[in-house]
Amino acid sequence: MSGKGKQTQRLDKILSHMGVGTRSELKKMVKQGRIHVDGKAVKDSGVQVNPEINVIEADGERILYRENIYLMLHKPPGVVSATEDARDKTVLNLLRKEDRIFQPFPVGRLDKDTEGLLILTNDGPLAHDLLSPRKHVPKTYEARVLGKVDQEDVKRFANGVHLDDGYEAMPAELTILGYEETPEGTVSLISLIIHEGKFHHVKRMFQAVQKRVIYLKRVAMGDLKLPSDLPIGHYRELTEDELNGLRNDHTTD
Repeated sequence: MSGKGKQTQRLDKILSHMGVGTRSELKKMVKQGRIHVDGKAVKDSGVQVNPEINVIEADGERILYRENIYLMLHKPPGVVSATEDARDKTVLNLLRKEDRIFQPFPVGRLDKDTEGLLILTNDGPLAHDLLSPRKHVPKTYEARVLGKVDQEDVKRFANGVHLDDGYEAMPAELTILGYEETPEGTVSLISLIIHEGKFHHVKRMFQAVQKRVIYLKRVAMGDLKLPSDLPIGHYRELTEDELNGLRNDHTTD
């Protein structure tokens, strides 16, 4: 029942990590014969098992153990990118209980009124790599901007504009997608690729050229793109290919 060497862990630790119950609840479940390993009821909740090898069942349901979770969320506006907030709904409130058990956190942040791609994970090293200024992971946004964005703005963004606090933003790739005429004036539809993420970064870049962002959506982070079929407010797990893409492309300096 114990599997191989170093890969073994206490059964109650595995089951509590997977949200089956607290240590005391698991002791009761064991006494009631509700937990099985390799088809046999266990008598000790602290028995060592190997979750990679042994078949663990609780109340007849197989428990597939894993350490980490990797989620892609289409964040809606009005929700804050935090694990907790005293006033507002957070992105964790959008997750199912079985996913919140893993204690994921948002990788970086999107402003409260910004929508789009947000990664949530409990993998600290990967999050650090994706957020590290040295990695320069590109982030792609689409926006509606009040005011006519022109080629002069494209050049200024490419050279790095100065923000309101004097900080010189890194060069960014601004693309004009089109214009709309509205009662408020000309609205520019743009795409923007940035390589950093200061507070209100995109909005402050446009303020620097006397324009105002009225809608902002992140559509990509690195090579990971927000799928067109992922509705706003919904999420799914990253595929192996998506996860490997994030790791392979952005874990080296």
